Parts: sequence; structure tokens; C-alpha cells
Amino acid sequence: MSSSSAIPTPGASVKEAANTPGGRLNRAVGEPAWVRRLLIGLAILSLAVILLVPLAAVFHQAFHKGFAGYWAAITAPDTLSAIRLTLIACAIAVPLNVVFGVAAAWCITKFDFPGKNFLITLIDLPFSISPVISGLVFVLLFGAQGFIGPYLIEHDIRILFAVPAIVLATVFVTFPFVARELIPVMQAQGTEEETASITLGASGWQTFWRITLPNIKWGLLYGVVLCNARAMGEFGAVSVVSGHIRGETNTLPLHVEILYNEYDFTGAFAVASLLAFLAVVTLIAKKILERGIRAQLAEVNASKGAE
Repeated sequence: MSSSSAIPTPGASVKEAANTPGGRLNRAVGEPAWVRRLLIGLAILSLAVILLVPLAAVFHQAFHKGFAGYWAAITAPDTLSAIRLTLIACAIAVPLNVVFGVAAAWCITKFDFPGKNFLITLIDLPFSISPVISGLVFVLLFGAQGFIGPYLIEHDIRILFAVPAIVLATVFVTFPFVARELIPVMQAQGTEEETASITLGASGWQTFWRITLPNIKWGLLYGVVLCNARAMGEFGAVSVVSGHIRGETNTLPLHVEILYNEYDFTGAFAVASLLAFLAVVTLIAKKILERGIRAQLAEVNASKGAE
């Protein structure tokens, strides 16, 4: 049999192409149309039940007493204090994690050194430890019976059940995000551009600001978005070290729990709607940044292919 009988010509119709051996083979190994529709329908139904219905329930309950009740709940003094503390923790934790993430990714992708695999393992540590356990670690360190607790009490330094402990717990649970997003991006880009820059006489800082940073901007923004979302929504570790002092050491997630336990459902869901809105914004930003990362990696692969 000649090969021309198995391959449709460019001008052949869809029906003629489907009647070729290749078309019949694709139909044989492919799923029937009703199976594809059923799987798509089940996926949409699961998405609606798991995500959309709870999200709609949050906003419905938040506005159960009308906009006046919703506004009163989110402008209450304790709520404003929780919002302020959450923003303070994020404003400190996210920049620290950006610095650590960029430095760690730079070291891991640009250099070979003893302990490199151990450093990668340490970066993944918060992913493998329960946030509650990480909070207990800070209690063991800074508590009254902890390693540093007596010294802190003697010098009247408050860390546990205060803002510093909340910031430390937030930093710990969020520090892998930036590094983990930058490492694959920087590995894909290689070291050729930085090496050429250094060879031409540029300093280390000039190379970083003019070569490395523009190349990793999408991955860096992606990591910042994920880090910020986790920092604002962190509950377990912060709950252990905060002390649950209303108006002082309650972040937004902790404030939601307190309102719910006090049967203030409208107030709890009103505050929860702020976190839900943050989640929706995070998903939109995540999608936009994913496109930028894919486009950047495609450019890198195209340039390497051209070489």
C-alpha cells in the first residue's frame, strides 16, 4: 500500500480525512463524545459544589442583614484592628520572603556548593510540617518555660502572644513560596546572560538589576502573590502564638473564628467575605501571571533553539 493512501491531502475535507486509516485510529483510541461531555459535566458540577456554592453562601450570609449590617461588621473596632494586624504581618513577611527567595534561588541555580540539597530540603520544610507544630516551636523557644523565655521575661521583651510572634510565624509558613517559584524559572534561563555580562565588565549588582531581575519578574510576582495570599489567610501557626487577644493579636482568620464561636454569624461571614474576595483576586492575578511566565519561558526556549 502506498503512503499517499494513508495521508489525506491538504485540500481533503474533514469527512475524507476521518475515513483515512489515521482518522479511524484516532476515533478508535479516543473517547466517545458522550463520555467527554459526561466528564466535563462532572468536573463543572464538582467545581460548583466545592467552590462556587460555598463562596456564594459566604456572601449570602454576609449580607443577610443588608448592607448596613455588613458595613457595621467590617467597620467594627475589633475588625479594623484585625485588618490592621493582618496587613502589618504581610507587609513585613512578604518583603523578607522576597529577599530570602531571590537569594536562595540565586544560590541554588547559579552555584554548586556543599549543602545545596540540604538547603533545598530546608526550603520545603514548612510544606511538610503542620502550621500548628511550627507555632508550637515558637512557644518552646519564646514561652515562659522555653529556651529563651526566661531571658525575655527578665528584660521585659514580649515576643510570644504579641505582634513579633505573629510576624515570625507568618514568615516561617510563607518563606518557601517565592523561592519555589523562582528556582525553576532561573534554572530554565541558565547562566549564559549573567556570564556574558560579567565578562563584559559589569558588576554583580549591575548584572542582577539589568539582567537577572528583568528575566525573573513574572516568577517573582507570581511568588509574591501566593506568599501574600497565604500570609493573609494563615490560621494554624498564628493561632498558637497569638493568644487570641481581641483588638490586639487577632488577625482576620482568628477574628472570624471568634465571631463564629460567639454566634455572630453575620459578622463572621462578613469578615470571611474579605478573605474570600482576596482569594478571588489572587486567582485572577495568578492566572494573569501564569500567562506571563509561559510567554517568558517560551522566549527562553526559542532563543536556545535558535542557538
